[in-house]
Amino acid sequence: MPDTIQIKKSHRLFERAKQVIPGGVNSPVRSCLAVGGTPTFIKSADGAYLHDVDGDTYIDYVGSWGPMVLGHRHPHVMEALEHALQHGTSYGAPCPAEVELAELVCKTMPNIEMVRMVNSGTEATMSAVRLARAYTNKSTILKFNGCYHGHGDSFLVEAGSGLATLGLANSPGVPESIAKLTISVSYNNLDAVKKAFAEHKDIAAIILEPVVGNAGLILPKPEFLEGLRELCTTNDALLIFDEVMTGFRVSKGGAQELYKIKPDLTCLGKIIGGGLPVGAYGGKKEIMEMIAPSGKVYQAGTLSGNPLAMAAGLAQLRILQSPLTYKMLESNTNRLADGLKAIKSNKKFPIQVAHVTGMITVFFTKEPVIDLETAKTCDTEAFAKVWRHLLQNGVYWPPSQFEAAFMSTVHSKQDIDKTIEAFEKALGEL
Repeated sequence: MPDTIQIKKSHRLFERAKQVIPGGVNSPVRSCLAVGGTPTFIKSADGAYLHDVDGDTYIDYVGSWGPMVLGHRHPHVMEALEHALQHGTSYGAPCPAEVELAELVCKTMPNIEMVRMVNSGTEATMSAVRLARAYTNKSTILKFNGCYHGHGDSFLVEAGSGLATLGLANSPGVPESIAKLTISVSYNNLDAVKKAFAEHKDIAAIILEPVVGNAGLILPKPEFLEGLRELCTTNDALLIFDEVMTGFRVSKGGAQELYKIKPDLTCLGKIIGGGLPVGAYGGKKEIMEMIAPSGKVYQAGTLSGNPLAMAAGLAQLRILQSPLTYKMLESNTNRLADGLKAIKSNKKFPIQVAHVTGMITVFFTKEPVIDLETAKTCDTEAFAKVWRHLLQNGVYWPPSQFEAAFMSTVHSKQDIDKTIEAFEKALGEL
């Protein structure tokens, strides 16, 4: 447990940050407001661990919010980065690595024939929606409550992630005229989607997280994704999978491979950059060729295809081609999930454990969570108390009830068992 002097180092940095950065952080969830704490400032990371400015070490279950599936500073990724760095940091021109990475993405993701590199998940989703509108000649987008697709204006309607954490439904600054072009309905509710199509003839696309990670981890019902595919086909709309979290994590080919669904467009990020800022969107060739300069749908970015991000992404994705990687990731996830469920069976405190390969959430509620509405029944105060206890005992868990935790291949059995022990102790104190 960090002592008082050590805590003050992060605290002092936070106080300085608040003078020059809004809220003291560059992304809202990092503020730890929802859990009654202040941010822990990280100095370095390796493997499954984070090391803060005070010298304390934590088992990391944030994993930079997803990309560190192989852990921090994997030697092959670092070697690729060091080699690329010797040749420069940015060219503003094509480089060989972006072609290689695009080829590997198209080879691995089952429904991507062409891909365009961008710099973030937000860029990917914004660009995919613009492309869908152009392809269908329609304007309205259908999304799901609690799904977060970045901070583009079209997506900040009943969004998850930081908005859910801060108790916000929408964001000021989004013009009503733009918000009206977004319909948001309950996840896992096909009837609501059918009703939306019946009432709105101008739906260009459905965009969703096929496995929700931004309202906590919420799994799709067996018929849900298949039903969406059928509805999009019937109504001449595109199906867009936001696999920024799930791509190359829940399986080698993402959620679309895991659930055997064929989206028209796929958005990627995080993992395909090996930890560097990157994103991508791809899909059917006839749709993607509408993008400039092949077509007239404009999208550009000076740093797109950045040689450092491409090199790191290539190194990581090549390792992820091995089935053994996912067996290890699944084994680690199951070990943690089974241990947490065992606590649940021995305690009367209401928790639900949801998991899929590489992702996990402990919901502080009595009933299974199937959508944002049931997620909001969680006892966030109890979660906050447990979170603070975990941090004090060397476990860095996402500082929000409405964010998924991420596993890596390098979490050891001892790491996982220590985490289970910390959860059990925290729940016992509640």
